[in-house]
Amino acid sequence: MLVDSHCHIDFEEYAGRIPQILDNMARNQVTHALCVCVNLANYPRVMALADGHAQLFASVGVHPDQADDDGLGIKDLIDRAQHPKIVAIGETGLDYFRQSGDMEWQRTRFRTHIRAARECAKPLVIHTRAAAEDTLRIMREECANEAGGVMHCFTESMEFAQAAMALNFHISFSGIVTFKNARAVREVAQAVPLERMLVETDSPYLAPVPHRGKTNEPGWVRHVAEEIARLRGISLEAVAEATTGNFFRLFKSANSDVTL
Repeated sequence: MLVDSHCHIDFEEYAGRIPQILDNMARNQVTHALCVCVNLANYPRVMALADGHAQLFASVGVHPDQADDDGLGIKDLIDRAQHPKIVAIGETGLDYFRQSGDMEWQRTRFRTHIRAARECAKPLVIHTRAAAEDTLRIMREECANEAGGVMHCFTESMEFAQAAMALNFHISFSGIVTFKNARAVREVAQAVPLERMLVETDSPYLAPVPHRGKTNEPGWVRHVAEEIARLRGISLEAVAEATTGNFFRLFKSANSDVTL
């Protein structure tokens, strides 16, 4: 049994394909998936998927890439997070790779998400790219450890992973771990304790080998888990059991009672 801890199957790429996506999850023994919100425009589609399918959960938040999105205030985030299918706050964080100039608006929005997560007791889904130092600094300043959460699609150093875990965060690996040229990520996947690990697809992006270059989907998180098992010299079942247990312990409001 596996869980895709991060996907975006509300995107246009999946229009009309949701039954097929869910069938492929079942064939690969992927019992649940977290559909992560990236902006206010997509929020209704995210919620429609979560409300319509017992095996799908949702988050509420605005991605740091969304410069033109006014975002949500603390009260707005908290109010929306009361919905029973909302299990997390995010996707939030910092991205200095795609954006340039004065990034204070990103840092302010990140702080807003952390404060909301602490108040409503929901974990955070954090994105960081080319902003490692500021990400950790703000997490510490805003006491993100009180909410906990996950560093999604991890591509940072082991030193960063250790700092994040010390702040009560899990480390989530995507299809990147199957890429032969992603040596640093593969080494971190070997070293992170199983009890702090999640797996994800980040669909529609980063399809794992042997599907690299295609539109990714939650059922393919099995390939991520298989590669982590191979790298660590353990069974797929051990990775699946650990990461699935971690998911439901972290996202406490997620209901695991789904029969495939």
